[in-house]
Amino acid sequence: MGKCASPRVSVRNSQRKISLNVAELEKFAVNAVQHSLRLHPRQQTDLRKLSEVFIWLISDRRMALLHRKFLGQSGTTDVLTFQHGEIFISVDTARRHAHAFENSLLRELKLYIAHGLLHLHGFDDKTASESHKMKAAQEKILRNCCAL
Repeated sequence: MGKCASPRVSVRNSQRKISLNVAELEKFAVNAVQHSLRLHPRQQTDLRKLSEVFIWLISDRRMALLHRKFLGQSGTTDVLTFQHGEIFISVDTARRHAHAFENSLLRELKLYIAHGLLHLHGFDDKTASESHKMKAAQEKILRNCCAL
């Protein structure tokens, strides 16, 4: 059996408050998928099985609704990833975190995209050890994809 094709990636901006370069984020996401897939070359993961990945850039308000509905938790979060290939990113939260961590908004959004893709590729961040591995993988993706 031949090498599986990478999933198609779409980035959709459904929030209106913050202006974004969706084309640049989509280009990054396509490259980040390739880099993610190289991390566990033989492991069958959701990312490897999917034909499409949708990345939704949303508001804190919408993220809080999803957070409550699917995780039963109140308040917003930065990224929610669903194994069927949807990644939801709160742009409001990304902007606050970018400011707090002295990142650009674009870099923070790319970090969240990489984070969501890694979740689809079998990474987790529930323990300190898993979180450390995931952060290292995220940084590697950012280094490789942002150098293009």
